[in-house]
Amino acid sequence: MSDVMQFEVENGVGIVTIDNPPVNALSQKVRQAILDGFEKAWARDDVKAIVVICDGRTFFAGADISEFGKPPLAPSLPDVLATIEDSPKPTVAALHGTALGGGFELALHCHYRIAVASAKVGLPEVNLGLLPGAGGTQRLPRVVGVETALDLMTGGRPVGARDAFDLGAIDALAEEGVLRQEAIAYAQKLIAENAPLRRLRDRDDKLAIHRGDPAVFEAFRKKNARRFRGFRAPEAIINAVEAAVALSYEDGVKRERELFMELLMSSESAAQRYVFFAERQTAKIPDISRDTPIRDIKKVGVIGAGTMGGGITMNFLNVGVPVTLVEQNEDALDRGLGVICKNYERSAKKGRMTVEDVERRMALIEPTTDLSDLADVDLVIEAVFESMPVKLEVFGKLDGIAKDGAILASNTSYLDLDQIAEATKRPQDVIGLHFFSPANVMALLEIVRGAKTGKDVIQTAMKLAKKIGKTPVLAGVCPGFIANRAMRPRGVEAERLMLQGVSPAEIDRVIYDYGFAMGPFQMRDLVGLDVIGRDSREKTVAGELVARGRLGQKQGGGFYDYDEHRNAALSPVALEVIREIAAEKGVAQAPADDDEILARLLYPVVNEGAKILDEGVALRASDIDIALIKGYGWPVYRGGPMFWAGTVGLDKIVARLKECEARFGEAFAPAPLLERLASEGKTFAEV
Repeated sequence: MSDVMQFEVENGVGIVTIDNPPVNALSQKVRQAILDGFEKAWARDDVKAIVVICDGRTFFAGADISEFGKPPLAPSLPDVLATIEDSPKPTVAALHGTALGGGFELALHCHYRIAVASAKVGLPEVNLGLLPGAGGTQRLPRVVGVETALDLMTGGRPVGARDAFDLGAIDALAEEGVLRQEAIAYAQKLIAENAPLRRLRDRDDKLAIHRGDPAVFEAFRKKNARRFRGFRAPEAIINAVEAAVALSYEDGVKRERELFMELLMSSESAAQRYVFFAERQTAKIPDISRDTPIRDIKKVGVIGAGTMGGGITMNFLNVGVPVTLVEQNEDALDRGLGVICKNYERSAKKGRMTVEDVERRMALIEPTTDLSDLADVDLVIEAVFESMPVKLEVFGKLDGIAKDGAILASNTSYLDLDQIAEATKRPQDVIGLHFFSPANVMALLEIVRGAKTGKDVIQTAMKLAKKIGKTPVLAGVCPGFIANRAMRPRGVEAERLMLQGVSPAEIDRVIYDYGFAMGPFQMRDLVGLDVIGRDSREKTVAGELVARGRLGQKQGGGFYDYDEHRNAALSPVALEVIREIAAEKGVAQAPADDDEILARLLYPVVNEGAKILDEGVALRASDIDIALIKGYGWPVYRGGPMFWAGTVGLDKIVARLKECEARFGEAFAPAPLLERLASEGKTFAEV
């Protein structure tokens, strides 16, 4: 008997049970065990039908990703699934947990499917830059229709068993806790009814209606062009479904396999698979064990009801945690509450929540202008003006108000957390929780570890981040921490390029074409020129535009002028200001092609990342990548700056940085770690 498979017979039904923790991934060992179980069932005359089911928390949750890129091991998943479908006895997949990827494809190869209502099914391979490679693109359209299949596979989202039942992908629903018994009873019913060996590959009705008419595919591409930009997998999925409609099942499967292998070897998929693992790595801290106790956070305090404080508050309200929200005066408090309420009401209008949900969340807020009302909270997050004297005053007061064991957190984005902690008598309880704006939307939460921050406080913050739906990245103390510090050189260099005569529109286009949602000047206009760089002491283009009443999209335009539909055109006023300041500073005018623009904007980010890593501010190069993907929208299919640097070649980056150093000064000097890795022919993954 296999150590992951158990075979039993009950009332004429052979039960193949797989137990391969934690998620029953379809590794070589599991694939072989499935075949062994089916062979046992076929060999017995008293077995009239077969149920395949999993122990543990889930049905097969997908392929074993660790096998990707390695020599194939027999039996292959397609071979196993073909064997299951060709079973001479009816087969029933019994689903619980998440049947994803190869797990759902396995279920689609069985003749029938039964699931508990809490189960979820899906084909999320697109999130790894891949497509379902074991017949999923050929089978799902046959059972749910072309348009629904395209939506599910290119979106990568799982659907609940009830929805899957309504779509026809699940044949029966079972009660929670009795899946095994009901699956056996369902199989016995099939035996009694002499049910056919129903193969999805033979269905054609949902495909035939689109044969010879490409309109459904053209419309889908047009509708999703913006969402799919830069990603290869969605187009490959569309091509595979087109093959399902136009070709025989056998030829469609061949086309699916060709497309799968193309994606598997692509840089986009390599980057997305890297990000998949890197995101899961961020919560692992070498000197903090998983069993480190955490503090119970039942109530949270937020100081500041402005844009950041309000967004931070919403994160906790969304998961049912009460928040005491503090502001200096009633007017500011009312404004903050009004913005939170409007945000929720907007979501309700879009159908994302009910009116009752809005009321329930708002009822969790305890508004106050009295800091002493924070005496009973378990966590306080300060989100006041980014000024050290202001923050020192706040933390000094908190030290005398907060109860013993309460965590005192700062949302500072640049300031020295250790200095802030010294304003208290409990530096072990002080931590940085740096949310990115808008705080209720952005996924990144930089957790800043001070010199004296307790390990239990860090562990609590890591767990809490997951609870409120954030991706936590641990950072050490330095100006800007990880994400802001790493991206600062891009802003500096964008300014330099602009003053030397390169159009802001050209700079934005190059960054957009690389994969960012917008370029640096488009972003400044969106956020507000009066917000970005407002503390600058030198004369800047943005500062001069603000002086002329140009604050960006919100007032008067900025680097761009905007029509009533927010369509942008480079502003003549901005060009005039750029020329004036360039002349005052004596900046020599020099054109730059796309390659130079990209190198000068992004290679310094890689260089700064190397310094961050070498200084120990970030634990891993992959943490830097995740911080910039989640905090700044670095395109996922590039893998983040440190991964991308490896695809470019560190030696090439060092050479270009030295060239820029000779032209523009020591700001471009290659970091020692970057130079060393380049000389050794290594990448950041090998640090």
